[in-house]
Amino acid sequence: MDYLEIEGQQKLSGSVEISGAKNAALPLLACTILFKNRVEICNLPEVNDISTLLQLLKNLGASYTFEDDCATIDSSTINNTVAKYDIVRKMRASILTLGPLLTRFGHCEVSLPGGCAIGQRPIDLHLKALEMMGANIEIKQGYVLATAKDGLKGATIIFDKITVTGTENIVMAAALAHGKTHIINAAKEPEVVQLCEVINSSGVTIEGIGTDELIIHGNGGELLESQTITVIPDRIEAATYLCAGAITNSEITLHKVEHSHLLSVILKLQEMGFSFEMNNNSLTIKPTPKVLAFNAITTEYPGFPTDVQAQFMALATQAKGSTIIEERLFENRFMHVSELQRMGTKIRLNQNTATIEGEQSLHGADVMATDLRASSALILAALVAEGTTRVHRIYHLDRGYVALEKKLSKLGAKIKRLKE
Repeated sequence: MDYLEIEGQQKLSGSVEISGAKNAALPLLACTILFKNRVEICNLPEVNDISTLLQLLKNLGASYTFEDDCATIDSSTINNTVAKYDIVRKMRASILTLGPLLTRFGHCEVSLPGGCAIGQRPIDLHLKALEMMGANIEIKQGYVLATAKDGLKGATIIFDKITVTGTENIVMAAALAHGKTHIINAAKEPEVVQLCEVINSSGVTIEGIGTDELIIHGNGGELLESQTITVIPDRIEAATYLCAGAITNSEITLHKVEHSHLLSVILKLQEMGFSFEMNNNSLTIKPTPKVLAFNAITTEYPGFPTDVQAQFMALATQAKGSTIIEERLFENRFMHVSELQRMGTKIRLNQNTATIEGEQSLHGADVMATDLRASSALILAALVAEGTTRVHRIYHLDRGYVALEKKLSKLGAKIKRLKE
């Protein structure tokens, strides 16, 4: 098993290129089930989750090629509608095959998902919406058994809670449904927006893209026309590198970024005293004489993202004053706190709120990644810690970051991947 070894207290400089967004690429890969012929998807990040979903599509009968950062997927040959536990357990996003398989074939069996242990993320909202569209849903032996013999029907769906994958699943299901589907309280994340734009440009009209109300005019089962898709930049990867620049108080430049997707992160860093230079698709973070403490509450887009909460917690250890972070989306997303404390951080927890003391001197330690974003927080803390830090169980990291140690090394960090 691999681990990362980091020598701390190195100043960073230079530039790094941001990869395509994993969380945009996954629903786009699932969406290829709806297409009548080959679809090319470029700017795909070469991370484990992408490989897993491509393998799942292959297991269903699709074929694909993957060269450089482009995959060409042909789902016209799908002849199996069972997404088996052995592969679904590796990644929650596999549930995204439920909507497209059901709407195209009228039946499917999808294993209940696995993924990071950051709290309950039930799929009951997905299932309730599909039932409202006429599906019959049963849970048997750990599988979702879904049937819609006469096809899915358009319906008005009100999500009780904003759900990104739920919105994506129902948008894909509605694309081939009979009639109009109206989704109220839809997720507005850029990854959802791109999926809607792709489906909209492939022959299915979607109104309200980018808002919390979507109207999908289902085409009654006609498969979509293929196109070439370029995955949007990964805003969470970009935010992580901005935090790397901030925690080391270094000037670094990110290339291939979408500024508007990072607005809440940029504003929070500006609140802390950092300034920015923006040029087309690049973004430079500038050092500050004094790093200021902050308060943050995680919420849905366009608010402060839960996926950067751990990274900002590491950053807060270097700020002047006490920082308060409230986690409102996942009840178990403070598991990184105990590992950060092994490095000397002073963090107090009160249910879903963390208070972090600033201006802390951290020291290297052996720590263990507990989920994807927690692993990046430990690496950020290691960048400013005295001595050597070893981050274990980095298979979590490999699910969502492309060659993180190589990119950080290019910026001047002393980091290397080793075998246990």
